Amino acid sequence: MKFTRMEISDVIVIEPKIHKDERGYFIETFRVDKLESFLGYKIDFCQDNESKSSKGVLRGLHYQLPPFAQTKLVRVVVGRVLDIAVDIRKGSPTFGKHVAVELSGENRKQLLVPRGFAHAFVVLEDNTIFAYKVDSYYSPEYDRGISYADKELAISWPLPSEELKLSTRDTSQPKLHETDEIFEYGVDHYA
Repeated sequence: MKFTRMEISDVIVIEPKIHKDERGYFIETFRVDKLESFLGYKIDFCQDNESKSSKGVLRGLHYQLPPFAQTKLVRVVVGRVLDIAVDIRKGSPTFGKHVAVELSGENRKQLLVPRGFAHAFVVLEDNTIFAYKVDSYYSPEYDRGISYADKELAISWPLPSEELKLSTRDTSQPKLHETDEIFEYGVDHYA
């Protein structure tokens, strides 16, 4: 596996080695020993999630507050998405900045979105299957979001707004500057 830090260095792109032959392919999609060695801290994924979406579906920007803050390890099994991670750690030099990476069933890239970041993806192909691991269970009481349309985040969504399909919840999220329910920079959110 190849691990690459993005422009916001806490967000990691993981590229598994793909073994192909006439029968098809084989990949290791997760190795905790290699991931923890690269990160320098332990991670305990406890829940796997999967969604299937049509083109234009936008899910996010989501996060959970402590004590149920989540690290997400996301990937696409079939199809294609643009995946986004936004730094929502107040005081961070990259606060409000984001990184974007295309994940697809073809490129097999994965993205590690650490605690302290909001996460979203927009689906670029019909019948896309998106899978991810989290290191804390889903908790509706601690579940929060930021508006995908917050202009201060400067996210360039690859589809026109009239083609986006969002849940009612995701159309009514606050802008980043409208909420105090975010993370503090410099705090060890894994302690």
